[in-house]
Amino acid sequence: MVIGLIGSGHIGGTIAKLALGAGHSVVVSNSRGPETLSELVAQLGPGARAATAAEAAAAGDIVVVTIPFGRYREVPVEPLAGKIVIDTNNYYHERDGRFPDIDSGETSDSETLAAHLPTSRVVKAFNSIHYAQLGEQGVPSGTEDRRALPIAGDDAEAKKAVTDLIDSFGFDVVDAGPLAEGRRFQRDKPAYGPRFTVETLKDALAQG
Repeated sequence: MVIGLIGSGHIGGTIAKLALGAGHSVVVSNSRGPETLSELVAQLGPGARAATAAEAAAAGDIVVVTIPFGRYREVPVEPLAGKIVIDTNNYYHERDGRFPDIDSGETSDSETLAAHLPTSRVVKAFNSIHYAQLGEQGVPSGTEDRRALPIAGDDAEAKKAVTDLIDSFGFDVVDAGPLAEGRRFQRDKPAYGPRFTVETLKDALAQG
């Protein structure tokens, strides 16, 4: 598969490396232009190339949105029509500004992105783990006490594809339910941050 990345910071760069290791190719992008990503592409090696955000969106079979949440309106809409979009974002009002609908609990950051991408299939994932741990803690399927990561989304086929991708990165997956349930593993929730196995993650999500 081709994994497109809109945003190529710590999380995006880590996911790109993991994707290449799992046999995929990657197209990375950022807000400053592909010419600023030459060092990252060189580090990633064969199978990686830089592009604009729109080009990465168009190229990806799965596209990862990993930019500060407050800039979600910059995510290109048309190239992502019908595509699986992984949302890694977390809403930090100190950085992103206030979003009253999110503050009140009326909606969530991932639902806000999904409303911006009405024809895309958005799955929330990778937001509850530190990028360094994501890069270091993956182990083969079946390993005892393998770390588990939560996902949420409204499309079963999209969640299956994301689950398979995460498994190839070395992690088990717990499906928290519809996209709205992604708030169970957001900032300050019990399921956000610590290392969990499948069973302990289920317990933490139930507390959220």
